[in-house]
Amino acid sequence: MHAIKLFAVVLLTLTPWPAFSAEASAPTEIERGFQSMYNLDFQQAHQDFSTWEQLHPDDPMGPVSQAAGYLFAEFARLGILESQLFTSDKTFDARTKLSPDPKVREEFNAALNRGNQLADAELKQHPGDSNALFARVLALGLRSDYLAMIDKQDFAALKYMKQGRILAQQLLKQKPDVYDALLAVGIENYLTGIKPAPVRWILQMGGIQTDKAQGIRELEQTAAHGNLLKPFAKLLLAVAALRDKNDMQGCDLLHELAVAYPRNPLYRNNASECSGRVAH
Repeated sequence: MHAIKLFAVVLLTLTPWPAFSAEASAPTEIERGFQSMYNLDFQQAHQDFSTWEQLHPDDPMGPVSQAAGYLFAEFARLGILESQLFTSDKTFDARTKLSPDPKVREEFNAALNRGNQLADAELKQHPGDSNALFARVLALGLRSDYLAMIDKQDFAALKYMKQGRILAQQLLKQKPDVYDALLAVGIENYLTGIKPAPVRWILQMGGIQTDKAQGIRELEQTAAHGNLLKPFAKLLLAVAALRDKNDMQGCDLLHELAVAYPRNPLYRNNASECSGRVAH
């Protein structure tokens, strides 16, 4: 299922509520860590996440964020973050075979397991806890990412994606203005919404949401109002625009990312290549 591969690169990076409120005067270690990840500074990202874990040893977001750092670094090493890979299914399928690092896989799984244990313990004591739900959604998204993009187990990835979307919707019922959580819903809608009608019907029978237009609207809300997920929402919208032959919109979004994260050559190179295509 090529659609699952298209956006599985997205890290469902959801964060604890108090850390990213509008009134926050300074970024937390987790926020700084994710910003470092966008700039491909993974060493600094892990240092920031480790600091958060030391200060908040019972918070599941610490180890789950570490897992995000491992996965994002592996994506960068394997060339998965090149946006042109996702503009057509043929281009993606023609890429060279991936060789995952077994040590990174072990560290990734260990961090996810720690985070899930902490989240489950918190939810057992306080069902519906927002921070623990965020951590669980993030963990499910990361697991889906690895399965789809590295292991190429698309149907298994779809299962985790659906579970993450259900938890995200549960969270949105409690806090409807959490625009970052909309990304988990928007991804599923867009991914499956671009499939042929017979495939969409089968997916709907399995409880999957398949509304492309709705997915785009949800991604746009995250891109406009989200916190940590805003850059990823913009990247997804850029890829969606390029797939729909709307090169101008796609290139504008890639350029915004390149300006915001100058140390990330992936954004810069993708924006440059995109602009060259538009010029011709």
